[in-house]
Amino acid sequence: MTASGTGAPRHSPAERETALAALDGAQLDTLVVGAGINGAVAAAALAGAGVNMAVVDRGDFAGGVSSHSSNLAWGGIKYLESGEWRLVRKLCQSRNRLMDAYPSTVREIRFFTSIRKGFRMWSVFVWLGALLYWLMGNCRMAAPRYLSTRRIRAEAPVIAAEGVVGGLEYSDCYLYDNDSRFVFNFVRQAADAGALAANYVAVEGLEWLAAEARWRATLRDRVANRVFTLTARTVINATGAVTDLHNERVGVATEHRHVLSKGIHLIVDRVTPVRKVLTFFASDGRLFFVIPMGPKTCIGTTDTPVDDPEVGVTAADRDFVLANANNLLDLPQDLTPEDVIAERVGVRPLAVAGDTAGRDWVQLSRKHQIEVDRERAFVSVFGGKLTDCLNVGDELVSVIASLGVAIPKPDVRWFGEDGPRCRAKFMTRAAAMDLDALTPATASEPLSVRFWRRYGRSAFDLLDVIAADVTEAEHVLADAEYTRAELRLIARREWIVELGDFLRRRSKISQVVRREVLQTDPGLEELAHILVGPAGAAQVAAFRQS
Repeated sequence: MTASGTGAPRHSPAERETALAALDGAQLDTLVVGAGINGAVAAAALAGAGVNMAVVDRGDFAGGVSSHSSNLAWGGIKYLESGEWRLVRKLCQSRNRLMDAYPSTVREIRFFTSIRKGFRMWSVFVWLGALLYWLMGNCRMAAPRYLSTRRIRAEAPVIAAEGVVGGLEYSDCYLYDNDSRFVFNFVRQAADAGALAANYVAVEGLEWLAAEARWRATLRDRVANRVFTLTARTVINATGAVTDLHNERVGVATEHRHVLSKGIHLIVDRVTPVRKVLTFFASDGRLFFVIPMGPKTCIGTTDTPVDDPEVGVTAADRDFVLANANNLLDLPQDLTPEDVIAERVGVRPLAVAGDTAGRDWVQLSRKHQIEVDRERAFVSVFGGKLTDCLNVGDELVSVIASLGVAIPKPDVRWFGEDGPRCRAKFMTRAAAMDLDALTPATASEPLSVRFWRRYGRSAFDLLDVIAADVTEAEHVLADAEYTRAELRLIARREWIVELGDFLRRRSKISQVVRREVLQTDPGLEELAHILVGPAGAAQVAAFRQS
């Protein structure tokens, strides 16, 4: 949801305005264009290493592909079948690294897979593949186990048993909150390390100044319609699905290009209390997930070739997901379009080189590729997936260094949660003020746990605010777990330009609360006033009319 599409005024928070003022006329070492997962980790890694840099996005941070994933951080078990063992090994190691770096957010979850009669492999062979997958991940998580038909019926009765001949259970990871918030936190880390960051800023022109060996960038602030310029020694094109378009405009030729795969998910009320990802093979042989999402369930996905990154959910997409869910699950009554609370749709940019004719579309991998035009110091990032993001950040620091940019702090740890000592200090102070006693009875977890996971050391500010006024610990919306104190912190630190930035990306509220419920929530006006100030009333009015 956005307010801009209905003509409601936008808001530009103070930190964004400060960044824009500094960007006007700036002389940077690196400009990162695009703030999806690749651009966000590029910014965090480079800023952490002390590079003078900026990151901008023409929309909101993580507003594209990075807000439409399955919310999974998995090692790519499906690539075992196509023989990409080195890729699987690398992704498993990357997943383990994420778990270690973000223990509050990237968590182990069990995948419960059922195999039906007629599948291309016997279920025992699929289990052996999961065993190999576990070994390739250094046995970091719980071991896989083979599932008989009887055990599947006993442990997950929601699975339609007819035709099931066996299955397996194995472990991978999921994001506790949501993908776009995880991505945004890299932007926040970059800004904390000195980067200039601004959303809703379009790069309208890039010109290579050969005599100065610098790029001149023309940018437009899409909130106030202001145009300004800056220069940068290097540019990173991290615009995801539109990378090729940006390269074409600049005249950069690359070996790799993107092909696009549309994926959708439907979110419905929880279909089973089983806290596992139910994994199937859909009617067309593709992987199909039923994913826990708090009190809801996320179901999908499709894998449809498309040419245009601007995609939507079609009736055919919706029917495909619902038909497979109804066929694979034993539900009291079939799911219908009226059961859908929200939809997620985006494209996966898959990096390819050469002719793709004759290649199995479904087996194309998410492996990232980085190409460098050294003559003009222009870097293009293709493909990639959230699981491998830390490697992308490290690689881009090395690439920028190879282009002659000094790296003042090459050994800095640029990622990860604040350490266990900081967390222990926070929890001790939260306990001393009996913070968790203020947790609403309907909440899914204590305030202390939630605050730390979402905000890290910034959560100390919440303790100060709540200690001074306990009403700041109250939830503002009836069906969403966000306190008044949190909203004030978000307004200061998270570049909220319009309500959708918060409802859809910094949180997953609009994905788990029906739109008509949100529209009538009496707390919506207060939330909007806190987040976007005077523009809030008009944005709420536009949202309720849309």
